[in-house]
Amino acid sequence: MKILFTKTIDPALLSKELGEDILMDCVEVIRTNTLKIPAFDLKDYSLIFTSAKGVSSFFENGFTANEDFTAKNYNRIYCVGEKTKKELRKNGFGTFKVLRNADELSKFIVTHCQHEKFLHFCGNIALDVLDRNLPLQNISYRKITVYNTEEINPVITEKYHAAVFFSPSGVRSFANRNSFEDMKLISIGETTAAELRKQTSQPVFVSEGNTLKSVLKLIRKEILNKD
Repeated sequence: MKILFTKTIDPALLSKELGEDILMDCVEVIRTNTLKIPAFDLKDYSLIFTSAKGVSSFFENGFTANEDFTAKNYNRIYCVGEKTKKELRKNGFGTFKVLRNADELSKFIVTHCQHEKFLHFCGNIALDVLDRNLPLQNISYRKITVYNTEEINPVITEKYHAAVFFSPSGVRSFANRNSFEDMKLISIGETTAAELRKQTSQPVFVSEGNTLKSVLKLIRKEILNKD
């Protein structure tokens, strides 16, 4: 059994979770770079983060949030995914609400947060779910691009029994010069799975959560038949 991971993951962790008898390669298919933008006052705004890179780029640019809910103009922080939440905590901030994907976040905001003003700190190719849905409901929403994602489009000549994907942009980068045929396809969550289904009619195994732990659990169960 040989598995391709389309981002770099600690080999020791993979061996521990999947077994030393499994051959595994990690190939980066996208590259991200923080953009330098001038920080500005965030007073009166609620903040949205849909990726860990969006969080780290936010702080690298010198932005800061006010989480003191007793203050008049404090910032509510909304985020997508546990990895994004962990990055916020690493920088000393909590979250007001954590959702699994942008679609769920959009529905929550439309239902519960219509009178807030939102700033979304994200990459240049972030999904358009929020900026498509929120303005239609007269909700104040603006994207702030704090990093670029580049699709590397590598040619992968090795043959694999399975391939694991972690983002829609990673799927597109792989698809540009490689085939999905004759591989089992594993996706981290439904957003990435939706992009895979655009690219191929092959079945897609989808993890329950948007975490590496959930993906590895899925591989053990569905690919390796170990759980």
